[in-house]
Amino acid sequence: MSKEDKIEVEWKIIKALPSLVFEVQLPDDFWWGIVQGYLSGKMRNNYIKLIEGDLVTIELSPYDLSKGRITFRGSKQAFQEAAAARENNRSGKGKKG
Repeated sequence: MSKEDKIEVEWKIIKALPSLVFEVQLPDDFWWGIVQGYLSGKMRNNYIKLIEGDLVTIELSPYDLSKGRITFRGSKQAFQEAAAARENNRSGKGKKG
């Protein structure tokens, strides 16, 4: 595994800790269960707020699987579906039936 390899996982926040650190519960596929996640720089700069129960995408390094970086709030699949629906609405607006 190279240094750039990341393990991306989507799951939910179970506890908010001080200094924008969160405990994230991982799926049952991962035997270690709970990891600490910190907010990525872009999420801090854009003031993205997270609360308990939010679904997040977390990047884990292959070297330390107990800590990770939270890179996205919400499901990426849901985000892509919403973006596709917006594109379909935009393309359909100009047409007359």
